[in-house]
Amino acid sequence: MSSKDVVQQAQQLWSMLDDMSQDDPQAYQTFIQKHMKEGLEFSSPPQVHSCVRTDILGPKKGVLYVHICGWKRVPAAQDPSKPVPVCGGRLETHTDPDGESYTVLDVAFSPSELRRSEQCRGGGGGGGELDPQVYLLALSFAQRQHGLSLSERYRIHSAGPRGSREDVQQRLECRKQPGSRPAPGGAHGPDAVSSPASLLQHISSLCLEDTENQSSEIVIRPTAAAAEPEQNKNKKALIQVISSSYAPLQPQTPHYQLLVIPGVGIGSRGTVELTVELPRVLSVSECQLSVSQTDVLLEVEDLYLLLVELPEAVDEDSASATFNRKKRRLTVRLDVL
Repeated sequence: MSSKDVVQQAQQLWSMLDDMSQDDPQAYQTFIQKHMKEGLEFSSPPQVHSCVRTDILGPKKGVLYVHICGWKRVPAAQDPSKPVPVCGGRLETHTDPDGESYTVLDVAFSPSELRRSEQCRGGGGGGGELDPQVYLLALSFAQRQHGLSLSERYRIHSAGPRGSREDVQQRLECRKQPGSRPAPGGAHGPDAVSSPASLLQHISSLCLEDTENQSSEIVIRPTAAAAEPEQNKNKKALIQVISSSYAPLQPQTPHYQLLVIPGVGIGSRGTVELTVELPRVLSVSECQLSVSQTDVLLEVEDLYLLLVELPEAVDEDSASATFNRKKRRLTVRLDVL
């Protein structure tokens, strides 16, 4: 929606409010107070919940701190089956007093999503420990959005460097330092939108800010229960980047083991069992599996690529696959022809 459309809608809103103020003054006051309160909540700064520390393996080695934030500007998912919106800020590199450099990134969720994660973890939803999946998704965002290769090991801290509300909000909003656009009317809070003209100007400014920040938004899809690969062929990967300029990562060849298990009983030719270690995969829905009589092809977008030639011809219709979420291990079984 363009700023012109926003201004036109705001003008229609003011016309409606003028009529309401004359026909029902009490309803008018209630409406104004409600939306002023919501506006102040929307403008509140992000709240840092915790911080993840991990090592950057490439393209340049270093240390990464990811602040996990709750921010009311990030909407919550409509229901558990819907995508979970996330807003990510820009990367910043700093130097500590010992001269060692480190990188900082902020990833914001809706506060209600963080409370739900705490409840899943058993923390009651009040500043407790988050579900580990939240941390893994934040690290996965850092890899995909900023082209980083990260260690699989990480540590959780209650706070990290450069984690003040002001620093985090500035990085999430991607505001310029000197010369940044002033707030409409030169003020913040209720006084900045106390008149129709200033409100229209403020709404137009919010529209422009929203357009500038679209590149930092991603959508995280909740993990699904393990299912047969053929039932998940059309499912998208765990993270779908809406807008991005980074180069895609090169997929790696995962560790695997291939066994031929002899058959038991008359007429049984045995089974081929392929076990693949996928430590960066959270759900079987991320895996794309293709089977023929002579080989197996496994693809996980931007993460893994594996083509295995089978020692025996197999019946592709007999293929079955299971994913152990705890061990991050995929097992494929095929009957030998």
